[in-house]
Amino acid sequence: MGRSILGAIIGFIVWSVIWVGSEMAMSAIWLDWYGVHQVAFEKAVTEGGDFTPDTTILIMNIFRGALLAILAGYLAAVIARENKRSPLILGVLLVAFCVMIMSMAKSYVPLWYMIFFTLVFIPMAMVGGRLKKFA
Repeated sequence: MGRSILGAIIGFIVWSVIWVGSEMAMSAIWLDWYGVHQVAFEKAVTEGGDFTPDTTILIMNIFRGALLAILAGYLAAVIARENKRSPLILGVLLVAFCVMIMSMAKSYVPLWYMIFFTLVFIPMAMVGGRLKKFA
């Protein structure tokens, strides 16, 4: 059980680091589009005010979150030396974190985004865990 928890925690940390790093990279690469959008979103969440989300960016975030959950689920399974419990724990951690973030941003993003973004983590972490069989 200890290795499963360790794998999930390391998977969560890796997911978080790559999420933030990719966010920074995309903001630098597409400064006038993605960067401006993210700055406006952060400002709206912290200071209030109007914000209109870009649907393309929201969809990109769902796919990026899913891909990173697969990677993190695989890593959690490798560390735990099993491919079910650790990815499931990771998925639950990601959902809990996502619910916390979405509760702060609920008035700035559409409901469909909150639902899809949250629901993707457990199944994708489990897919990542199952990929361990092929490595």
